[in-house]
Amino acid sequence: MITTSNLSKTYNGVTVLNIENLDIPKGQSFGLVGNNGAGKTTYFSLLLDLIQPTTGHIKNNNVMVNESEDWKPFTSAFIDETFLIGYLTAEEYFYFIGELRGQKKEEVDTLLAEFQDFFHGEILKQKKYLRDLSKGNQKKVGIVAALIGNPEVIILDEPFANLDPTTQIRLKGIIKDLAQKQGVTVLVSSHDLLHVTDVCERIVVLEKGEVIKDLETSAATLKELEAHFSGVAEV
Repeated sequence: MITTSNLSKTYNGVTVLNIENLDIPKGQSFGLVGNNGAGKTTYFSLLLDLIQPTTGHIKNNNVMVNESEDWKPFTSAFIDETFLIGYLTAEEYFYFIGELRGQKKEEVDTLLAEFQDFFHGEILKQKKYLRDLSKGNQKKVGIVAALIGNPEVIILDEPFANLDPTTQIRLKGIIKDLAQKQGVTVLVSSHDLLHVTDVCERIVVLEKGEVIKDLETSAATLKELEAHFSGVAEV
């Protein structure tokens, strides 16, 4: 589904990302972890054509993302609150995204009805602009908006940050359902090792822009990741 080849990004002579090869098959729940500055957001930004690669390329379903926009109809993302439109209410924003993705208002309403528990009564019919919502509620809006239009690829950067424990648990269920039941390719970056091992069947560790671990998630994965990031030698 997503293939990365000889990809690098350099700023002022400093290489912040250098991935020779990385393939993510269709329907995989894929986790990207690493410390601050590891290159996670840079990789997602390249995948969404928000920045240009220094070398190499990413193909999304055989579409070169930095040369064509044909990947956009089947790909969605929420990276941070800059993806939102602050002067719109949640409903206005959802309908706007729906229009972009060819969805009727009734279709958007049907989708939103599935996420009443996730919204927890704090999003819809509040008559608040998105800019006035809490960081956590802004994130809820961005995540659900990314699901509008039945995308085949969904990219979420730090989706668990700023969410309360109940919402984090609900979000894990949403991500698992997307990948396991609906066959959506879901890419998640996170600093939370527990959550990412819970929802992702494969986890890649980035360090200084390079892939240093590529793990199929198992019962031992969390301990392996904790050992890596704590500097404890693995037995």
